[in-house]
Amino acid sequence: MTQILITVDTELSALLHQRGTALATNFTSSINGECDDGHFGIGWQMDQMEAYGLKGVFFVDPLPSLIYGEAWLADVVGPIITRGHEVQLHIHTEWLAWASASPVGGRQGQNLADFGIDDQRVLLGLAIDLLMRAGAPRPTAFRAGNYGADDNSLRALAELGLTWDSSVNAPYLGGVCRIGVSAEQVGAIERHGIVELPVAGLNDRGGQVRPAQICALSAREMRDALSHAADHQHATFVIVTHSFEMLSRDRKRANRAVIARFKAMCDAIAAHPQLFSAGFNNLDAVALTCTREAQPTRLGPDRLRTLARMAEQAVATWRYERQLRPV
Repeated sequence: MTQILITVDTELSALLHQRGTALATNFTSSINGECDDGHFGIGWQMDQMEAYGLKGVFFVDPLPSLIYGEAWLADVVGPIITRGHEVQLHIHTEWLAWASASPVGGRQGQNLADFGIDDQRVLLGLAIDLLMRAGAPRPTAFRAGNYGADDNSLRALAELGLTWDSSVNAPYLGGVCRIGVSAEQVGAIERHGIVELPVAGLNDRGGQVRPAQICALSAREMRDALSHAADHQHATFVIVTHSFEMLSRDRKRANRAVIARFKAMCDAIAAHPQLFSAGFNNLDAVALTCTREAQPTRLGPDRLRTLARMAEQAVATWRYERQLRPV
C-alpha cells in the first residue's frame, strides 16, 4: 500500500496585507477561496476529499496573529479539526515585517532559513503555541513557507519534539530550500532527528522534476505518478496544494482547470486499490526510514504527456488568467 498525503498550505496572503487589504477580505479570499463563482477554499477542498473518503493535511501558518491577533486562527483550525482532518505547522516569516512586537528582536527574513537556529527555535515554538491555543493538537509535522528551510530548521524542529518535515521540494533545492539532501531523494530519510518526507513529483524533460502540485501536473500526469508509486511500492506520496489554489491569480474567479485536476486526483486515489489516504499521524516513522537504502524512483519523462500538459496549461492560462470576463 502507498500512503497518499494530500497537503494543503493554508495561509493568509502577505502580499494582500502589504497592499492594505483588510483581514476579513484576506481571509475570505485566501482561506475560504471566495470569488464571484463561489467558495473554493479549504471548505470546498474538504468537501471534495470527504466525498471520496479521503483525509487532508492542512499546514496552517499562524504568524499573521502577530499582526491581527489570534481570533481569526481559531476560525481556520476549528472546522479542520471538527471534520476529522489534520492541522500541522507552517510558517511564512514575511509577516515579521509588520509585527509591532517582534519575537526575535526585530530581525526579519523572507524565509525561515534566513534566521539562525536560536531565532528559528523561537519562531517555531511561538507558532506551535499559537496553533494549540487556536484548538489544534500539538503538531507533529512542519513545512516551511516557500520551502525555505535549512538543516538548522530540522535541528530546531527535533528539539521542539516534532517528528516530520516536508519542506523538501526538489525544484527548490539549492535555492530557497537549503536542506542538505539530494534532489533524487524520493522516500523518507532521517536527518538531524527529524524524518524528512519530500514532496513527490515526476521527472520531466531536460532532467527537471515536476512537483506533485495540483497546479503543476495535469490530471493524467498526477494519475500516472500515483500509479507509478503504487506499482513500485512506494511507502508514501506527498501531494501539495494551497488554500487559494482553485482561484485565478487575481483571486477574482474560479480556475476550472485546477478544480477539475483536484477532483480527478481525488477520484484517482479513491479508485486505486493500492493507494490509501493518510495523514502524518497515521505514519510510522521508524518503518518508513529503516528501508531508506532502497531508494524509490520517480516516474520518468514522457514527451507526449508533457506536451499535452503544456497545451492544457496554455488554454487554462488564456481562459482563466488573461481573458477578460464578458460584461
